[in-house]
Amino acid sequence: MRELTKAEEQVMLILWEMKEGVVKEVIEKMDPPKPAYNTVSTVIRVLESKGFIDHKAIGSTHIYFPIISEEQYKHFAFDKVMNNYFENLAKSEQEYELE
Repeated sequence: MRELTKAEEQVMLILWEMKEGVVKEVIEKMDPPKPAYNTVSTVIRVLESKGFIDHKAIGSTHIYFPIISEEQYKHFAFDKVMNNYFENLAKSEQEYELE
């Protein structure tokens, strides 16, 4: 799993809440100033390529839905922070002992 950018995280939080939606519905849930349709559409395509969301096509409409749960991502993010923090802390302690 890869880390989300702020824009990606914003879209994911909305999709996790909505369970599924089209780009226009995601934009409606965003705080002002609302980004352009193309901007949100691009973020959604990136999220799909990263494996966070998928879509179902109904005619020419794509309905997007999360395939990674919010809990799964929180667990990943927590583990990453903990590993980075403690790994860096251990490195700092080793450097301090060498001085």
